[in-house]
Amino acid sequence: MPTISVIIPAYNAEKTIQETIESVLNQTFQDFELIVINDGSTDRTLEIVSSFTDSRLQVFSFPNSGPQKSRNRGISLATGEYLSFIDADDLWTPDKLERQLQALQEHPEAAVVYSWTDYIDESGERLPGGHHYKFTNDVYERLLLGDFIGSGSNPLIRKEAFLAVGTFDESLEGGQDWEMWIRLASKYQFTVVKAPQVLYRQSPQSWSSNLDRQVRGYNQVIEKSLAAAPEHIQNLKSQIMANRYKFLTFNALESGVDRKQSLMAARFLGIALKNQPSLLANKVIWIVILKIFIGTLFPPQLGSLFINSIKRDKKIMSE
Repeated sequence: MPTISVIIPAYNAEKTIQETIESVLNQTFQDFELIVINDGSTDRTLEIVSSFTDSRLQVFSFPNSGPQKSRNRGISLATGEYLSFIDADDLWTPDKLERQLQALQEHPEAAVVYSWTDYIDESGERLPGGHHYKFTNDVYERLLLGDFIGSGSNPLIRKEAFLAVGTFDESLEGGQDWEMWIRLASKYQFTVVKAPQVLYRQSPQSWSSNLDRQVRGYNQVIEKSLAAAPEHIQNLKSQIMANRYKFLTFNALESGVDRKQSLMAARFLGIALKNQPSLLANKVIWIVILKIFIGTLFPPQLGSLFINSIKRDKKIMSE
């Protein structure tokens, strides 16, 4: 029986799936099984996956039903003591599994370990920004305030803990990763590997660029998570909403400083300020307001002059 089960949900991922699989197979820690769930792909995804001859790789095909259903199918097939997931367009550094497993072995009180995340573009080039946090132990309240894990391609989780809290919630429109980390944090401790080991690919076609769906999903996550939380946690709802819409504001502007994106950012920022008016005391918010103003009133060419500073502002706000 393998120590770790790695699960890849894949739908029409012919452009990236080979590189993603190679980043798993080339891990310095080798005692794992790799389960690829082909989620009804209509391109060459299945052909590419099937071309690998490594005995640790297994591929299962199902009708298209979404990444969360695919992850849950992978969990039902997994035989490892630990579980990890990677999206079909993301990459791992070679020491990702080795260092995460070592961290859990050194911290038996923890059920989840995460690493730092850097961003890459569609061609694999590094982008500014990333998730470089150091929260450990009881992170329940901190995770409610914001998803510092960053993506579903990040954590290594003890399978027994995962099964104790249940599988991914397929009824949510978005934010399923965040909701799962919150559930785990409500019962278990977390630890961290302080190194970038996850390369998160960003593209205009990615799910993360669908802001309307993000909004609906995040609101579902907040309502569900707070309904099960202690009263003192429920009292944080305004702060949780402000944090989530603050980062949605940045995400809207990252997608392009044009009129449509700027109006969306204005809507998100308005909700953030309604829940936490004290944000106006932060000078970065006024920079964001200026960018929204420019993006609303001026052509995209002018707005693009400001796009490179968005990620820097986002990093400042997260500190």
